[in-house]
Amino acid sequence: MTFIRSLFVIAAVLLWAGILVLPQFIVLMAMPKHRYTLPQIFHRGLCRLLRVQVEIHGTPAQNKPTLFVINHISWLDIPVVGKAIKGSFVAKQEVAKYPFIGRLSRLQQTIFISRSRPSVKTHKDDMQEHLEQGDNIFLFPEGTSSNGIVIQNFKSAYFALAESHAGDAPLTVQPVTLAYSMMDNLMMTRGTMGIVAWVGDENLLSHVWDFLKSGKITAELRFHKPVTIDQYDSRKDMAADCQRVIAHGLSRAMTGRPEF
Repeated sequence: MTFIRSLFVIAAVLLWAGILVLPQFIVLMAMPKHRYTLPQIFHRGLCRLLRVQVEIHGTPAQNKPTLFVINHISWLDIPVVGKAIKGSFVAKQEVAKYPFIGRLSRLQQTIFISRSRPSVKTHKDDMQEHLEQGDNIFLFPEGTSSNGIVIQNFKSAYFALAESHAGDAPLTVQPVTLAYSMMDNLMMTRGTMGIVAWVGDENLLSHVWDFLKSGKITAELRFHKPVTIDQYDSRKDMAADCQRVIAHGLSRAMTGRPEF
């Protein structure tokens, strides 16, 4: 039964994506200011098909543009974040070459960069262009995914974008904790977290297949107090503070505690 349900979900996801591809092409050409509307609808449907319930705590920043800084755990992060807020993801260059996923990512206005420090600076202009258009940007400053329990160090080079300005004011940066806290209404453990967390060189397709055979997932997005670069002495200090705030939120989410 699980096997049949997994096949059904795969077919439904492909059909759902296929239905929205052409309309998104039309929107990008004729109504570009609405370019994030269909991707958000797509992610909402995707979460429903994947049986992922998204809980939002706190308030997403209303300033446009905003740089949302988020810890990275899995491929599942994309629909979870994309369901909650509109904006462009920053992804590694290799994603653009993935069959099917690469095309969908382009349609959502994803910004592709390599993970090297020089490349972050090179692609800063691409990101700046999105900011000047008022687009929010979603950034995973760990540079790779974590195990879902402990986050990895944030790379300060990714915070160069925080030095941008929206008019006369510095760019708003909002730390966001992403946590997969429950499966089938039971708290996640290190053992069950492996079903969601996609780390190392694990094959994507086999990981997705194993996930489809699992239970219902509760994902939490905890939006913390927005900050700006002028509150810090350097990008390094900003990166360290955002990491601390997000790590604290992750610890509380994984133990079922609310934010203070």
